[in-house]
Amino acid sequence: MRYALDLTLNQDTSFYPDTRNLRHWAIDQLKDQRVLNTFSYTGSLGVAALAGAARRVIQLDRTRSFLDLARASHALNGFTTEPDAFWGGDFFAAVSRLKRTHQLFDCIILDPPFFSTSAQGTVNLLSESARLINKVRPLLADGGRLVAVNNALFLPGADYLHTLEELCADGYLSVEELLPIPDDCIGYPSTRLRPLPVDPAPFNHATKIAILRVKRKPKAG
Repeated sequence: MRYALDLTLNQDTSFYPDTRNLRHWAIDQLKDQRVLNTFSYTGSLGVAALAGAARRVIQLDRTRSFLDLARASHALNGFTTEPDAFWGGDFFAAVSRLKRTHQLFDCIILDPPFFSTSAQGTVNLLSESARLINKVRPLLADGGRLVAVNNALFLPGADYLHTLEELCADGYLSVEELLPIPDDCIGYPSTRLRPLPVDPAPFNHATKIAILRVKRKPKAG
């Protein structure tokens, strides 16, 4: 796999090693799947899905410079992409548009920043993860999977898991798997200078990744 990087963009590398296991999961699990990569940033998770032979991938981000890097990564890997593969726009507006056109996906990747605001809505992973998950659930086909990532440093892992379990209480959502962060990203006992601000357990890092399985509710009548 090849990923385009811009080391001067947004004051970081534009690529996150801590989600390496999630990229491997996408390669292994998303063959022939329709995938929506929300808050795609530079598109590495969507690129991994295409490397795993996903049928269709939409990369959604409101920042054009990020999507340009996603396009570059697609080209580096020789991927043929559909005309609507890159959506530049606000998450809330785009999800509403997809609902109006009755589009469904087999997998939705939800990896937002821990806080963001726009005219259409606010993202706050410290207190409002459930709202974002419920926002995209109607776009998932029966049996589809939702990748829910929460990187809020000050949110305990037990609290996040409790939020997910509350969402699962109606029987239409279930926690299928918790993906760990690789050891070489979280540090080893000899290299950790201090503990994290809050306990991430049962996750192994503040970047908390859960794979959820979705069951669609039957239509009334």
